[in-house]
Amino acid sequence: MRTVVVQNEQQPAAAASIPVVAGAGITRRYGEGATAVDALRGVSVEVMSGKLTAVMGPSGSGKSTLMHIFAGLDKPTEGDVWISGTALGELNDTQLTKLRREHIGFIFQFFNLLPMLTAKENIVLPLSIAGEKADAAWLEQLTATVGLSDRLTHRPSELSGGQQQRVAIARALVSKPTVMFADEPTGNLDSRTGTEILTLLRESVDAYGQTTVMVTHDPQAAAIADRILFLADGEIVKDLGPSSSQEILRALEEVTRP
Repeated sequence: MRTVVVQNEQQPAAAASIPVVAGAGITRRYGEGATAVDALRGVSVEVMSGKLTAVMGPSGSGKSTLMHIFAGLDKPTEGDVWISGTALGELNDTQLTKLRREHIGFIFQFFNLLPMLTAKENIVLPLSIAGEKADAAWLEQLTATVGLSDRLTHRPSELSGGQQQRVAIARALVSKPTVMFADEPTGNLDSRTGTEILTLLRESVDAYGQTTVMVTHDPQAAAIADRILFLADGEIVKDLGPSSSQEILRALEEVTRP
């Protein structure tokens, strides 16, 4: 297992500078020969601790592919990826599964809750699979924060879309992951509920220091981020700091202009 080298282990500042997620020269190619398509073309990027990074771009730009590779759900054709200093390319399937369980939380657009389980059972599922028990105080605090204290015995079919996404957020946070990935977390919600979910995501960063990477097509969603990366044709073409939705929309129009 190879790790990113810290130049001076005696200096906390140097250790703190290690990115939570890093990619170097990431290429993802589908197919071979003349029909090959590069979804990513040599992407290099670092995600630092305690920040919310949004990834934007037109359909087919490679943003979801990049997040799946960062989360260990897909492998790059070329290049290297590190999570918390560990090189994913040098892990076998068992080691990769263990790393995902210990370091990664994931929020899906369509919730991906198990219908036969209650909200509470869905929330603690990652811990149950690992043979662990949730800390009672943390679980109580977490479910209160996401507004589910009175819905824990309900099954997904008894919850609204917004409530189901709150369950998904709590499930991603319950193990206190190193990094949380959110794939279009408001894409299946109405605007009011989407705003509530974005507020929760921002609060998880501010209150818990939760490093988060969010793929979104929505400038209003990206406006809660500390950093916005824009992809086009498999490459990062723009990198913004905190920006308004209007500034993000203008940047998006700029990178998608023919």
